[in-house]
Parts: sequence; structure tokens; C-alpha cells
Amino acid sequence: SKNVILFVDELHTLVGAGGAEGAIDAANVLKPALSRGEIQCIGATTLDEYRKYIEKDGALERRFQTIIVEPPSKPEAVDILKGLRDRYEAHHSVQITDKAIEAAVELSSRYISGRYLPDKAIDVMDESGARVRLKSMTRPPDVKALEDEVGQVNKDKDEAVAVQDFERAARLRDRADKLKKKLDQVQKEWREANKETQGVVNEEVIAEVVSKMTGVPLTRLESDEAQKFLRIEEEIHKMVISQDEAIKAVAKALRRSRSGMKDPNRPVACFLFLGPTGVGKTYLARALARFMFGDEEALLKIDMSEYMEKHNVSRLIGAPPGYVGYEEGGQLTEKVRRRPYCVVCLDEVEKAHSDVFNILLQIMEDGRLTDSFGRHVDFKNSVLIMTSNVGAEVIKNQAGVGFRRASEEQTYENMKNQLMGVVDRHFRPEFLNRLDDMIVFRPLNRADLKSIVHLQLAKVKDRLHGHKVELVVAEEALEFLIDKGFNPDFGARPLRRACERYLEDPLSEELLRGKFKGCKAISVKVKEDHLEFEGIPAEPAPAAAPPAEPAAVAKT
Repeated sequence: SKNVILFVDELHTLVGAGGAEGAIDAANVLKPALSRGEIQCIGATTLDEYRKYIEKDGALERRFQTIIVEPPSKPEAVDILKGLRDRYEAHHSVQITDKAIEAAVELSSRYISGRYLPDKAIDVMDESGARVRLKSMTRPPDVKALEDEVGQVNKDKDEAVAVQDFERAARLRDRADKLKKKLDQVQKEWREANKETQGVVNEEVIAEVVSKMTGVPLTRLESDEAQKFLRIEEEIHKMVISQDEAIKAVAKALRRSRSGMKDPNRPVACFLFLGPTGVGKTYLARALARFMFGDEEALLKIDMSEYMEKHNVSRLIGAPPGYVGYEEGGQLTEKVRRRPYCVVCLDEVEKAHSDVFNILLQIMEDGRLTDSFGRHVDFKNSVLIMTSNVGAEVIKNQAGVGFRRASEEQTYENMKNQLMGVVDRHFRPEFLNRLDDMIVFRPLNRADLKSIVHLQLAKVKDRLHGHKVELVVAEEALEFLIDKGFNPDFGARPLRRACERYLEDPLSEELLRGKFKGCKAISVKVKEDHLEFEGIPAEPAPAAAPPAEPAAVAKT
């Protein structure tokens, strides 16, 4: 029939379909009819599958006119969703606002990678309608309370029958009947109210759904995100002690990216953290993951000392075809593909083989990487942080040994300039030129270590809440922990070990012995070369007033 158009979805599946031994496949069955113009046919397939199946069969390819269908623009996607809105409203029994449709297109374009419009925006709209519908179907608290009460009364009635208390069982039966009638009435009113009032899908629901689909915290999708980025220093300083210059440099780069003044085809930021061990380079990366994405699990940490050999480089993007581990994917590409919103921390990057930097150049410049399967992995929504101990001796020598600050003649900027000379000799210019900033961390002084001890003690106090006791640490005990826990060659890490050795270990033994039972607090003081723990007893409850003696009655 000339009035019929045959549409074949997934056209590439015709190639080889039904092609058993001695038979021809479906594609070859269609070729004569297509060449004579007897049927009108439209086929749809993806570019990859067209190249893999259709292009190889030149006779089949020339019988079709190729038309590349590009994804629609955002305004076109909004119009498409408005045309589909009636169907989804009827299916989910909800109302979808115009603002919700615009938000679905905008947020899906911005936060959902690897898919195209209008498909991903339609999915967001569909899931949002289902979410609102499910919320409206959730039983209200009064219905649930009545159901629980009916269940408890029936249970009491069965127990009364079991002990042959039939009079009480009869009363409970009557009460259960009344409650059941009341429950039926409340449920009927609730169902009628649901029929009359439809749920509304608005921008807030769309934001919740996109947040759930991508793992990006909800606050990043709300309008107050800009205010949050203005408080970066304040928020990160709650987690990271000192390092003002480093935090300021990170904050400036992140604000530049968030305001739209940065190239959208590059990662959010690319940093090289420099400084001696134990001064907070990796900890700042962890704090950044918690600040930007609401979860420390958003930190992808890779130890680059595992990539010192040339053959280890393939582990980042996956083994090539034919090699062991090809199906597993790359350690870097696979994790970023699963969670594109993350902080990628490449620890001790100076230890990696030089071929690793060729891969990093592509990430830093184009914001993407091609894995062993040929898939493009998007790094445009991730923060790339590389830490290095190159030039650590320069910083240590300038800061001096112990706790004194650098001399006035040698300012922080001069120390930084000396360190840059070491970095320039170690890393290639094309690598350094693609960084947003090279951030130098200062060695920690005594005041910084005291603040770190306070953070460690706050964690111990939180753990003691389960024992219902407070921890009171004397000033001399703080100084004792700092003296025992600081090593100029290892930074603040020994401080954590000192807290475990001198505070947590003996305290846990005393708790297990039951030494602090009935105490409201534990006092920590220094005695010789160790810490001494003393329980502060809880105040006894006020004694009850003795009963008044009866008044004497005079006899007449």
C-alpha cells in the first residue's frame, strides 16, 4: 500500500536476523523491495550501531537516505514536555506546573550527563509525578494510629479469652467494633479527599528528584547555592585548621567556576597542593568533598605511587581489548562515570610515571577522558586535586625546626617562589600551565596543633555521650598531648596517634573496669609522663522531705 509507511526501530537488528544456514537475513529480504520503491520505510538507530552494522553493508546503506537527528535545544525541549504534560498528569493524577517543566529541562541538562534531551527531562518529569502521587497515597498519621489501636485492642481481647475473662473480652470486642467503624469512616474521608485534590509537581519536587538521581545534595540545586559559595572559607575552616592561603585560593577558583566565568568544558577546578606531609593537603580535599557534595564518599582518592611503572597506566582507563581485566573498566574512569559529581584526589602525583601526565592533560584541558570501551567519561562536574611532597625540604627549612614561625626576612611569598623553582624543574610546563592554581601549605605551628587537639577531643567527647559522662581536659593535658604528638618531619599525623596512645587507650581500660560509674564527668590531668583520669561524682538527688507528724487531737 502506497499509503503505509513502515517504521523499523533499531534498524541494525535486521542485519543478520533470521540468517540461518542456507537462508537470507531480514535486511536482504527488504533490499529488493526498497530498490524497486515498492515500500516506504523509515529506520532508526544510533550512530555507533549504524557504523557497526549498516555501513558495513554498502547495498543496504545506499537504499536509505541518512538523516542525523540532533538533540533539541532547551526551549524546544520545554515545548516537547508541555505537549506531553497532559498524558503524565492523567497517568499520575497530578498537576505539573510550567515552572516545573522548565526546571526539569534546566536541571537535567546541567546535572545529568551521558543522556540527551528530551529523554532525560521526560524521565525527571515522570518520576516527579510518581513521587507526588506516592506521597498522596501515604496514610495520614491518624489513620495509622487508629489501625495500631485496633490491633492492640484485638490482641488484648484474645488474651482475655485465653484466661477465660469473658466479661472483659466482651467489652474489648465492643470497643474494637467502635474503633473499626471510626477507622472505616476516616479512611473513606481520606480517599475522597485524595480524589478531589490532585498533587502538584513544582520546582522543589523536580529538584528533589534530580538530587536523588545524581547524588548531588539538594542545597546545590536551590537558589541559595550562590550564598553558600560566598561562605566557602567560613565553612571549610570548621573542618580544616590554619592554611588560610590555601583555603582562600581554593575558594576563589570555586567561586570563579560557579559564577560562570570559567570555561564550561573544563573541570570545576584543577589544583596542585604542595607542602610537607601531615599539614592537611588530603584533609582539605576531603573537606571540599563534604562542602560541595554533602558527603565525604564523594572523594575519589587514588594513590599515584601505584602507577610508577609504565604498564600500570592502563589501570586508570581500563586494559585494552584482549588483555586481562578488559571487562572491568578503569579505576579512574569507571568511578567517575558512576559518580560524575566528585572530588578526584591524586595523592603523591610526583611518584606517577610520566605517561600518567599525558592522560591528566586531556582531563585538565577538555574535561573528558575516553576509556578502554570507547566511552567518553565526563569530568566537567568534578574537582581535580593533585597532592605532592615535592620541595617539602624547602618549606621545612624556611619554617625552622619546632614551633617558631618563619623569620620576617623570609616571607611566605619568598618561600613560595623558592618552592615554585623546585616544582618547575620536576613537572613539565604543559602540565603546570593547565592548573588553576598551585597552592603551598604552611608547616603547622603550636597554635595550629592546639586547635587540632581540640578537634580530636571533640570526637572523643562525642563517643563518651553513650556513657553519659563529660570529658574535662586540663590545659596542662593539652600541652602534654602536643609535646608527645608533634614531629616536624611528619606534621599533625603523630598527634592523632598520641591522642590514641595517651588518652583513648587508658581511658577505654578505665571505662571497662567500671571506674566512672555514677560519675557525671571525667577529669584529665598530667601525672609524671602520663595522663591521669579522675571521676567527678554526680550530685546526689535532694533527699525527700520527711512526712509531717499528725497534729495532736485534744480530748474533751
